Amino acid sequence: MMDSYFRGTMWMLLVLFTLPHLNCVEVCPNSCMCNFLGAVKCVGYTITDIPKQLPVNTYLLQLNGTNMNVIHQQSLAEMNLLLRFSLTHSHLHTIHPRAFQVAPQLKSVKLSSNDLSTLPAQVFSPLRTLDQLHLDGNKLETIAPDMFEGLVGLLDLDLSRNKLNNPPSDVFDGLTNLNFLNLGRNLIRKLQPTIFHSLTKLVYLFIYNNELEVLETGIFDGLVNLEELKLHQNHITSLPPQVFWSLRNLKVLTLSSNRLKAIPEKSFYNMPKIRKLTIYNNPLLSLPDQLMGHMPDIKEFYLYATNLTTVPGNLFSNMSGLLTLNFHLNDWLYELPSDLFCCLPKLYKLSLKANKLVYLHPQLFSRLTTLDILLLADNKLQSLPEEIFRGLGELVLINLSNNKLKTVPGNIFSSNTVLKSVFLSGNPWNCTCTIRGIAKWIRHNEHVVSDRDGVLCHSPAKHLHHTIGSLSDEELNHCNTTYKSYYIHNVLHEPTTTPPTTTSITTQEATQQTTIQTSTPTTKPPVLPTTGLSTSLKTFTTKPPNSPPFYDMLVIEQGPEFVHHVVHKDWVYVWTLPSDTALVGLLMVCHILLVVTGLFLIFAAMYGMYCLNKTTDGLKAECAHILG
Repeated sequence: MMDSYFRGTMWMLLVLFTLPHLNCVEVCPNSCMCNFLGAVKCVGYTITDIPKQLPVNTYLLQLNGTNMNVIHQQSLAEMNLLLRFSLTHSHLHTIHPRAFQVAPQLKSVKLSSNDLSTLPAQVFSPLRTLDQLHLDGNKLETIAPDMFEGLVGLLDLDLSRNKLNNPPSDVFDGLTNLNFLNLGRNLIRKLQPTIFHSLTKLVYLFIYNNELEVLETGIFDGLVNLEELKLHQNHITSLPPQVFWSLRNLKVLTLSSNRLKAIPEKSFYNMPKIRKLTIYNNPLLSLPDQLMGHMPDIKEFYLYATNLTTVPGNLFSNMSGLLTLNFHLNDWLYELPSDLFCCLPKLYKLSLKANKLVYLHPQLFSRLTTLDILLLADNKLQSLPEEIFRGLGELVLINLSNNKLKTVPGNIFSSNTVLKSVFLSGNPWNCTCTIRGIAKWIRHNEHVVSDRDGVLCHSPAKHLHHTIGSLSDEELNHCNTTYKSYYIHNVLHEPTTTPPTTTSITTQEATQQTTIQTSTPTTKPPVLPTTGLSTSLKTFTTKPPNSPPFYDMLVIEQGPEFVHHVVHKDWVYVWTLPSDTALVGLLMVCHILLVVTGLFLIFAAMYGMYCLNKTTDGLKAECAHILG
């Protein structure tokens, strides 16, 4: 009994799911696809009108890429169950004024990507229950004021990608339930201040990619439920004060790619729910001290490609929820206030790349304790404070490539224990003693320096094009050579009472600095030390002609091992030999090779003379024998 019941149930389900499908397939026209639920899609250039033999239960009809240029008066007749109709990419250019009177039950009409340049007055008015109307991608230049009359239930209206230039101020009156309005990618130059006042339930308003030059005062006052406003890619040169203040529910505002040189103070107040704000790609010259109101929920902020040279220190102070800050590509931005990032406890990505920053305050990033990614590439940074990254314990990536860095402190990354990627290439690294610390860090963290093969020495010449990580401590051993001050005096000179005179001579090569100061003392000169350079420096036993008394202070910082000076015609000449064992060794080997080569040439010449003399004697003896 159970088996027969089970078999009966299976047969019933098979009949229920198969018969309707078979019936629909039997009446599905050529070039169409039908399913048993009532959805029909027809594609093909052979279609010139709506097929007549459609399944009786058709509720969705999609025509795409057809040769249907006109919707006739009876094209939609006898389709009483049809709710959603679309005719797209079909070069449609004409709609009969009463084409929709035969299908007043329609809830959705999509006529996107056609050639419509005009629409009959009130052609959609019979569709009292219509909730979606898409006319995007056509050639509409104007819209009659009564075009949408009677569409009280309309929720979604798309007029984008047309040629609209100046919509009537009352064109949207009566659309009190409209939720979505797209006017993007048109040629709109001006919008009347009352055009949106009846759209009190509007949530999404897109006016991007138009030619708007100004926003009228009060234009958004009625949009109390608006959540997303897109105004990017226009020609807006100025904003009225408080133009956005009525948008207390706004979550997304895009003002990028306009022509704003200034923004009125407090423009972004009363927007506590904002999550995304963009004002990039504007020729902004400055920002007011009071600009951003309380924005605890903001996640993304874009401020780049401007003419800003600096910004107020409190610019981001009300953005406690910010996660991503794109503050880059500003060709004139060279300075940042020390407390600019004081109040961003959740920030995980900060991009400051491709600005003109030359200096960073030591405490600039100190409060960004959750920061993961820090991009500082393509700036003009010449040095970095030792503690600049201290406290950034979550930092995973730092990009310092393509700056003007010659060296950085060796322990600059010591507190960044979870670093996975550091970029240092494209800097003019000076591979002298000052690079020793960071060179050691690179050797111990090769897996972290992602571009280590590009971190090259630009000076001195002996290390040119060497990677910093390849430098050993021995190659930088002159870093430990430091000389203090020494005094040299002429033991035969007697003190004089002439006023003190001072002469200073400074020579500098790479990081070596030699300073000689000479003075005429009024008291007994100090005694020359017996350590350090006293064994290498010669004192004069006689006073040079026309030379002032020579009481010298010689200061050499990170200097040479060998120093020699000579006084000639009131000038002090100092010669130094750099303390570089590799260079000294190379010079010694070259010297030995030259000596050996010289000796070899001498012996070769002597041997050649010997052979020549022996050959001459043999020839003389042979000639004498022949003549005899």
